[in-house]
Amino acid sequence: MKFLSLEPFVPSGSNFEGSKQFFLELGFHINWEVNGYAGLQRDECRFILQAYDHKDFAENFMLSVKVDNVDAFRNDVLDKKLPEKYGIRIGQITKQPYGREVNIIDIAGVCWHFVEQ
Repeated sequence: MKFLSLEPFVPSGSNFEGSKQFFLELGFHINWEVNGYAGLQRDECRFILQAYDHKDFAENFMLSVKVDNVDAFRNDVLDKKLPEKYGIRIGQITKQPYGREVNIIDIAGVCWHFVEQ
């Protein structure tokens, strides 16, 4: 028996539709949607967006996503003006022991670590 994937449930915050639109603009697509849940995917990265608004939980939830080019990823987010459109925060690229990373705080307050190894 082998494990095939891990698909975390990510809270949307108070604006499920806005959060969904943000992830679509990040390049994800919706595989399925039902009753406040949406299965999102970009390449081999998948998660379930949940219509769940609990600020303390969201602000203490973090995800790490491996990318092949952190510079291109950050530039794409800025070129699309996603911080202005959605009120998200994006950091500078930093060097960590595990690779180069840029952090995004999404609409709900979840911290996404996009890491190039």
